[in-house]
Amino acid sequence: MGLDRASLTEKAARSLRRDDWGTVERERIGLVLRESLLADAGGGAQARGDEVSRRRGRRQEPQDTTPASVAEGAAISTEQHRLIARYHSGDREIEAGRDLFSIGWTGKSIFNLLHGWVAVYTLLEDGRRQIVQFALPGAILGVLPSRRGSSTIGAQALTDVTVSVIPASVLATHARTEPEICLRLVQSLARDCNLAFDHLTSIGRRSARERVAHLLLELFTRYRAQWPGNRIEEMTLPLTQEQIGDATGLTFVHVNRVLSAMRKEGIVQFHYRRLRILDPDRLIEVAGVDPETALGWLERRPWT
Repeated sequence: MGLDRASLTEKAARSLRRDDWGTVERERIGLVLRESLLADAGGGAQARGDEVSRRRGRRQEPQDTTPASVAEGAAISTEQHRLIARYHSGDREIEAGRDLFSIGWTGKSIFNLLHGWVAVYTLLEDGRRQIVQFALPGAILGVLPSRRGSSTIGAQALTDVTVSVIPASVLATHARTEPEICLRLVQSLARDCNLAFDHLTSIGRRSARERVAHLLLELFTRYRAQWPGNRIEEMTLPLTQEQIGDATGLTFVHVNRVLSAMRKEGIVQFHYRRLRILDPDRLIEVAGVDPETALGWLERRPWT
């Protein structure tokens, strides 16, 4: 069976029931993600897509290889994450646990994340926190809605991070001489909006089990895209169960219960901030990922 309606005859397409199409879509996304997450061949998304049609159904056994053991230089270099090439004067090191900026911030700079993980969050009056986004290298943070506005979100370093702090005046100067920078900003913000909409859908419509599986698969896939050409089934996920709860709208106890169940079922293992994918097929099934959404996770920032 083909993996989309265009590959079927009109008669065959009409004969498929709605639930049959659900099966087709699950098969399609399963193939794409299995090949993209676990394939040891390098190349871009197009090359991986070509391989899908030739290697259907092939299962990859989990490996012990982790990012720490990957040869130096295998990951995308820090320089490739720069919004403005060769701009180094604004580079800053920020320790884990510290804020890049806080709610109410009115600074005149943006933050280009070069290394590490950042949690973007909002706070309620009683102190409850909602994590709305996890930023990975290449992200652009701190863009305000207007010159007179202030930030309604904060950004906290989950690991030690390196950021390029770009003053608005510097950004404006480079944008005049390099118009492509404006396009990069728009594309980056559009991608962040898509991720935010997906997270909103999770909290509003998905079950607790689906929310956790969806978040783990998203973060694993986005992180995997930073290590092209390497087999990675295990990663350091610098989150606590409480932070997973803050991102999914669940309590710590509920998150713990869901993770324990998925571990017992042999789907994923999350222990001491180490995430290991035990059964990619089952994780994809539980997460209920839309194919186009997952392919968006595999795309890096437009300039990397």
